[in-house]
Amino acid sequence: MSEDVRVARVIAARPEVVFDELTGREGQEAFYREPGWSVASECDLRVGGLWTVTFGPSRDEVYRHDHIFLVIDRPRRLVVDTTETRADGTVVVLEIEFTFEARDDKTLMTMIQRGLPTAELRDEHRAGAPGGLARLAQMIDDRQ
Repeated sequence: MSEDVRVARVIAARPEVVFDELTGREGQEAFYREPGWSVASECDLRVGGLWTVTFGPSRDEVYRHDHIFLVIDRPRRLVVDTTETRADGTVVVLEIEFTFEARDDKTLMTMIQRGLPTAELRDEHRAGAPGGLARLAQMIDDRQ
């Protein structure tokens, strides 16, 4: 069974800006940084390239996401295959699609996470994913 999560947010910037911020190190780190957490991101932005993010509240509780870029269609769409290694060592494999749709001078950014294996993981991602979009939007607002 596959459990999917879809979240969206209107961000006060053009799609090119939102796309570029998400694919840049500072935007990637903002996307993953919960209050008090450390985040490190490395990205090879090309089809087949790897975007690795390690993050967590302490050295003893670290998560790692390895994203392989499948589609890069600037500024409209990104698709990645993701291997999520959780702090307890369990591994979840899923696909994530980001779309960036112009709305006047703003962007409707949508993230779809496909292939979550359980309703429990779906609910956890559904609770956490909006925060990533909100933190990215705040970083973009702060820069303008």
